[in-house]
Amino acid sequence: MSNDLDTFIAAYSDSFGYAFDNNIILNWYPQRIMALCTKEQSLLELGVGHGFSTHRFSQFFSEHTVIDGSASVIAQFKSQYPDNTAEIVESYFETFDTDKRFDLIVMGFILEHVDDPQTVLQRFKRFLAPGGRCFVLVPNGESLHRRFGHAAGLLGDMTALGSGDLELGHMRSYSLQTLTAEIEAAGLQVVRKEGVFLKPFTTGQLKDLNLSPDIIQAMCTVGVDYPELCCAMMLEATVTSS
Repeated sequence: MSNDLDTFIAAYSDSFGYAFDNNIILNWYPQRIMALCTKEQSLLELGVGHGFSTHRFSQFFSEHTVIDGSASVIAQFKSQYPDNTAEIVESYFETFDTDKRFDLIVMGFILEHVDDPQTVLQRFKRFLAPGGRCFVLVPNGESLHRRFGHAAGLLGDMTALGSGDLELGHMRSYSLQTLTAEIEAAGLQVVRKEGVFLKPFTTGQLKDLNLSPDIIQAMCTVGVDYPELCCAMMLEATVTSS
């Protein structure tokens, strides 16, 4: 299984066709989470991925543990950030266990990759401390640019996985409605819904426009209030009171 995970490492570099989008999204959402939390809170993060969030979180939170099942992804991260202080555990999400309980759990672009999202959600809600908060992020299969593509006849099935999804190892797509239902089915209560990056055009079109950083920032800022239209969605959840 580890070898299977390692096969997707090429998509976690700047040569990936959607690196432009990834750089925006993966630099934006850690800032949002940190703005909603405090440095004293303990964080359990699922997945190293591109390393942007792990690097940023480790500089903010006093206690930061990261789990990843790919030895290659972990090695790549450590070579890029040799001074990073996060505790990185090589483990599959489905088998990870610990006696620790965390104030925060971040599942940044995880559920679209795993065999069974319910197994992961239900397993990790056990690791939340009382009053703990879980942040779940996934790509949006019904984003504004996908809706435009569908209306223009360029996308037959708006939510179908594209070539970029397959390169990254995505197994499913979500809408705001289906992601909410997924989280709630695991016994979690959704308390916040935000959008990440309101993208009106294709990646190639946006790059050709050579937009200023202020405009890109504005697309992220405005997108917070439109999760159903953004490239990605961030939902915050807590354990349902019995």
